[in-house]
Amino acid sequence: MMADVHGGATGGEAAETAVEKHASSASPGVAVERADRISNPGFPPERQRVTDLDPAKERSAERTVSGLFLLSVVGSVLAVVAYVAFPIVEGDPSTIRLNNLFLGLGITLGLLGIGIGAVHWSKALMHGHELVEERHGTRGSDETRAKAVEIFQAGNAESGFTRRSLVRNTLIGALVATPIPAIAIFRDLAPAEDPIALLKHTMWEEGVRLTRDPSGTPIKASDVTIGAAFHVIPEGLAELESHKLEEKAKAAVLLMRLPLDRLNEREDRKDWSYDGIVAYSKICTHVGCPVALYEQQTHHLLCPCHQSEFDVANHAEVIFGPAARPLPQLPITVDEEGYLVAKSDFTEPVGPSFWERAL
Repeated sequence: MMADVHGGATGGEAAETAVEKHASSASPGVAVERADRISNPGFPPERQRVTDLDPAKERSAERTVSGLFLLSVVGSVLAVVAYVAFPIVEGDPSTIRLNNLFLGLGITLGLLGIGIGAVHWSKALMHGHELVEERHGTRGSDETRAKAVEIFQAGNAESGFTRRSLVRNTLIGALVATPIPAIAIFRDLAPAEDPIALLKHTMWEEGVRLTRDPSGTPIKASDVTIGAAFHVIPEGLAELESHKLEEKAKAAVLLMRLPLDRLNEREDRKDWSYDGIVAYSKICTHVGCPVALYEQQTHHLLCPCHQSEFDVANHAEVIFGPAARPLPQLPITVDEEGYLVAKSDFTEPVGPSFWERAL
């Protein structure tokens, strides 16, 4: 028993001594390379395509790619033609379906033609051999940069971009034609008439009653108490047969009553209010959002979109936020029956402030 223990201890000491000798004799940082390490097999041989082996097939593929690019041009042009040939008529839902159908088909042809053509070009005409791009620093050496130029030139030669003039020119034509439908559509969003005149003139005119939104009930001056706020539309708006929303978007008004000692009015606007009742455009002068939050104690109006704040007691001047000018004021008075009426239209354009630059 003792001999076994002693022998075991002696073997352990011998093993530790051998490890120490190996550690002391080995150089630091030297690793042991395994003899059975798998070698890099490299890339498989490039598989030749029919376009690589047959010049006739190559020319046929080139014509196919060019045809797809030309189809993209035709689709983009047809989208514009369809947008004009099938206009949307108000009150006729079938015109909306036709317009969307043919406009969508044209845009689809434009996008699919250029997309499928580019993919077919890369699959059939560009070289398909595999390669490895080693990672390198952001700024390479002059030799590396020269090599990059060489690779770019080789890629240009392999793709045939400069050599295949038919494919290149039809691709450029497809790229130029693709944005045309978007330009036509977005251009049509702008009013055909002068936008300044459209926003400067609303349904308000002398004698038009102020009515509640949306009921259209006329408002008497006695109905407006201090601290109250009314959302107002011009009388007759509900009876409009067309462009009702457009007219409401321009003519919407907020009506408030302030204590006379809190209302600061310029001399030229003292007759624009009635017994502390003032009316201002509801359309924010920043980007046209509805200014609908009224703070009774401070008499401030807040636009919830971008937090522009207006002081109603001082001609709705901007006291905070990105709005560039005060809210336009609607001159008001009362008629013989005590109903609030407009004295005139707004004296400046409503809505975003960039419209007044041309005034």
